[in-house]
Amino acid sequence: MTAQDTHTRLIAWLKIVFPLMALAILSTLFLVARGVDPEDAIPYAEVDVEDRLREPRMVEPTYSGVTADGAALTLSAQEARPDKGADSPGNAKALTGTLETPDGARTELVAAKASIDGSGRKITLSGGVEIATSSGWTLQSESLTAAMDKTDIEATTPVTATGPAGTVSANTMRLSQNPSQPDRYVLVFNGAVKLIYVPVN
Repeated sequence: MTAQDTHTRLIAWLKIVFPLMALAILSTLFLVARGVDPEDAIPYAEVDVEDRLREPRMVEPTYSGVTADGAALTLSAQEARPDKGADSPGNAKALTGTLETPDGARTELVAAKASIDGSGRKITLSGGVEIATSSGWTLQSESLTAAMDKTDIEATTPVTATGPAGTVSANTMRLSQNPSQPDRYVLVFNGAVKLIYVPVN
């Protein structure tokens, strides 16, 4: 028997043995395969699809823009729902904002919720609002309104402010551009203003 004959027979046997081995391996896999437990499936987020379609929302949205007087405004929220029109303005939860005016001042605000009037370019904050200014004042009020296209923040509910000069309480408060000096901004308290002055040592 020549070497070529031996090689030919070996190839012929391998053509039979390899497929049989493959079948044996596959049979073993099926025999020992563990049943699929639906509880072990990859968990997916539990989302109410119908609710999301009915009430679309954005998670952790951020808005940034520049007002007409050159102030940089940035707003962020935990969740926001879009504006559906005049009768149903947009709203947001856990809102934070920063206003940086051209004169270098910085104002930060925090509110539990907000109503956003896109057509009127204003935001009404409520649920307890806190404002902190870079000049050292911290103001608290139940609600306030802030313009989105200019520097104009107004509290129409009683406000309490604590700062370098002491504590101020008033019926209303407004932070806006100074009419006589457009590059300056003023914080004005109105209505039954009370100041508890604390002299600086």
